Amino acid sequence: MSFEEALARCAAETEILLDALLPPGGFPARRVTEAMRYAALGPGKRLRPFLVVESAALFGVPRQRALRVGAALECVHCYSLVHDDLPAMDDDDLRRGRPTTHKAFDEATAILAGDALLTYAFEILGSPETHPSPEVRLRLVTGLARAAGVAGMVAGQMLDIEAEAGHAGTLTSITTIQSLKTGALFSYACEAGAVLGEGDPAPLRQYAERIGLAFQIADDILDVESTPEALGKATQKDSGMGKATFVDLLGLDGARARAAALVSEAIASLAPYGARAEILADAARFIVSRRK
Repeated sequence: MSFEEALARCAAETEILLDALLPPGGFPARRVTEAMRYAALGPGKRLRPFLVVESAALFGVPRQRALRVGAALECVHCYSLVHDDLPAMDDDDLRRGRPTTHKAFDEATAILAGDALLTYAFEILGSPETHPSPEVRLRLVTGLARAAGVAGMVAGQMLDIEAEAGHAGTLTSITTIQSLKTGALFSYACEAGAVLGEGDPAPLRQYAERIGLAFQIADDILDVESTPEALGKATQKDSGMGKATFVDLLGLDGARARAAALVSEAIASLAPYGARAEILADAARFIVSRRK
């Protein structure tokens, strides 16, 4: 199976699982559950669940267990997008080619839907269906809490807000921001596969750190070269708010070279797994060649 086929298969399986796991529209607070489903279902590459599934496959983990962890992670990712799009944050009207959740519903509902997606992720991870071992489930829960919280994604978002107009950015500062804001969930996705398989997560951690940074550099390049129609979201928002990007600091050619070097380093990190990790190597290449 090619990388594209494997990614599409995982995206379809994740969509089916999320549809089954998420509360139905008729749940007690109908409007918020509808907003949760709007935010989490539909268009999306589902790259983070894919990384969970393929990392777990290196350790012989049953696919359904990995998909459940991927679905929980996708709930956290979608919550972060809902909140990032709010007027108090990035103030975006378009996400994945559709109106953002606060535009489709309202701001209060969007906030609550994001809160609900975040907390629901831990309910999924805590279920024995995710893994029979309480110790493994505890490691999955605490790992995601760390990656999503004040030591990870939330910290990155706060630093990103502080980097708006009037705050000069350096290569070190934006690398730190993106390693937290974007990279923390990538690292969790790959390490979770090893946790599920009760194996050593170190090589996958190194791989994830590099692809997480390469992903953000590729995003900065697309922000300059693409269009809102092609990306399904607004472009050049960071420059409009005075925030430095990798393209600002490295130039387009320098940013491309840095992303390519990170991909090479990521692929080298997979050496302990041999040919079994080829699809993860293809994922690293995809991250810098994607068009949206």
